[in-house]
Amino acid sequence: MKKQMVWVLSLAVVVLLTGAAFAQFAKTEDAVKYRQSAMFLIGQHFTRMGAVVKGEAPYDKEAFEKNAVLVESLYRLPLEAFLVPGSDKGSGMKAEALSQKDKFAQMHKATEAELAKLVAAAKGGDMNAIKPQFGAAGGSCKACHDAYRSK
Repeated sequence: MKKQMVWVLSLAVVVLLTGAAFAQFAKTEDAVKYRQSAMFLIGQHFTRMGAVVKGEAPYDKEAFEKNAVLVESLYRLPLEAFLVPGSDKGSGMKAEALSQKDKFAQMHKATEAELAKLVAAAKGGDMNAIKPQFGAAGGSCKACHDAYRSK
């Protein structure tokens, strides 16, 4: 457990130190690739948790917590990449995400809050608390996808 927490903290430090480098993208395509890469990783770890919640994979408290922490951390990365002008072209993002930046940012913050609650539930280790919070976090993700992602 200590080893995993050291790894997570190290990742957080790297993210904080390099965050300014990602604030601007040389090309619009770079922003699209960056956010798609981050969303791919988020999807991978969220899917792992989903398998546990559905009973398709065994529950391992440490692994579940690690996935929740990673999703919460990774979710913070792509926000700026979503807001780059023109980054809706050739991607799965609807133009409304750019024209409704405030609403988009509010939805992003709401999902961040749900993910923080998921991390807290995962740390507690009670599946009766984890399952509904996993659903709430997933629902928040889905709401944003429904509003701003092309089918």
